[in-house]
Amino acid sequence: MGDVLELQQVTVRRGGRNIVDHVDWSVSEGERWVILGPNGAGKTSLIQLAGARLFPTTGNVTILGETVGKTNASELHPLIGLASSALDSRIPGSERLHDVVRTGAYGVTVHWREKYDEEDDMRARGLLATMGVGELADRTFASISSGEKKRVGIARALMPDPEILLLDEPAAGLDLGGREELMGSLKTLAHGDFAPSMVLVTHHVEEIPAGFTHVLLIKDGTVLDSGAVDDVLTSENLSDCFGIKLDLEKTGERYTARAHLS
Repeated sequence: MGDVLELQQVTVRRGGRNIVDHVDWSVSEGERWVILGPNGAGKTSLIQLAGARLFPTTGNVTILGETVGKTNASELHPLIGLASSALDSRIPGSERLHDVVRTGAYGVTVHWREKYDEEDDMRARGLLATMGVGELADRTFASISSGEKKRVGIARALMPDPEILLLDEPAAGLDLGGREELMGSLKTLAHGDFAPSMVLVTHHVEEIPAGFTHVLLIKDGTVLDSGAVDDVLTSENLSDCFGIKLDLEKTGERYTARAHLS
């Protein structure tokens, strides 16, 4: 049983169909998971379940020992860091990056009347540095690149010192340079001594950061396989997941996939 997250026979039904279909999945302390699958597989629904922002139609979701639906979700949210493009889009362009990160402590997206102390200031600047954008702390959100915004968003999600960090397609829309800079920052974070458990959603194996330990393959709302990355991530499993014959290669701790040429 996962001490961070546990899904037991979870189904989410919308519009007459199961977008998540009888899923069993658990995350334990220190594990770093990737949810991998094609568009429409149910990946975003799983991360919303993991963040107590979506309730299952049937089954049980337990987060940090609390069962979703039997506890106040707003009390769980500060323990769950979430970084996504949807959240980034709500941040005013005029906000300084230092303030963008600090407001994560209150779960708001604009600095107004919150009170911060020196420890908050130091933590915000430290998190920006960890994500490789420390020198930009006094810049505005509108003045930085898309890749830098992704890294600032992750720093913001880490501000309240969450028990679990959820990353919803963090590399989406980035160019090659931006993606690789983000992968480097996530590798540093994953290998940190006090890193939270992490769950990252993607549909590209190239976007699996070094240091991630487990993978869940999902297709049509159903889990095809889950477990340690090296055990689950194979050419055969990947081909089954995406419905095309693929060749998977691993270089160091990173993966690439290409269509099989017969």
